Amino acid sequence: MALKPEPTAPFHSVQHALRVLETVSKHGDGVADAQISRETGLPAEHLTPLLLTLRREGYVEQITDGAYVIGSSLLLLGSGTARRKALEAKLQHSLAQLRDSVGAAVYISRYVDGEVRITQYADGPRTPAVNEWVDFRSSAHASAAGKCLLAQLDLNGRRDHLARHKTPRLTSRTITNEKALFSKLDSQPATVPVLDLQEYAVGTVCAAVPLTAGSSAGCLALSLPVEDAHRLRSAADTLNRRAAPVLLSLAL
Repeated sequence: MALKPEPTAPFHSVQHALRVLETVSKHGDGVADAQISRETGLPAEHLTPLLLTLRREGYVEQITDGAYVIGSSLLLLGSGTARRKALEAKLQHSLAQLRDSVGAAVYISRYVDGEVRITQYADGPRTPAVNEWVDFRSSAHASAAGKCLLAQLDLNGRRDHLARHKTPRLTSRTITNEKALFSKLDSQPATVPVLDLQEYAVGTVCAAVPLTAGSSAGCLALSLPVEDAHRLRSAADTLNRRAAPVLLSLAL
């Protein structure tokens, strides 16, 4: 399975964040933002909001003289099983914050061994998760998350997936024709959220943005009841803007 080569905006942000963290970790006694800028090559207008995000997520901290040091979130990660559990907890916390920010259930979906998998999600009493009435593995052609993942595959990867999973009509809006589906995926701008307007389930609308790092296809998605459909685009835009911290948790 091969991925399309175009990285997304959140991916660029994460690459920059990893460079900043590498620079800060080299300076145990702290390093000023001007020095970080020189060593990473990031101008102040890019570095300043990035440092704010890293501080908010606990990856860096500012000490008394304004210099930056590695934060508690990284120090607590450790290694091995403890590291994996710490990252999962950090990621779940980020998802819960994102759920509250967008006012919707949020999901991380990955394309693993040729299958669509929801690996983590955050919902709540006011933000219920979508009812999985058809297995998500068998409905990639209809769901926002599935289409977002398929859009990241090359043509052979998509054909392989649909050879194993057919495209049944789940609602009157479901795209069932392979050519029409691929055309829709190819016309999808990388920086614009993928939408599902009652294609997977009547009464539910969804949006997804890609989380692509290295050779792994992933996405961040949200779902809303159709009566809140008027909020979908603004919620999706918020999801897109705040994807970087989630992808950073996945990249560490």
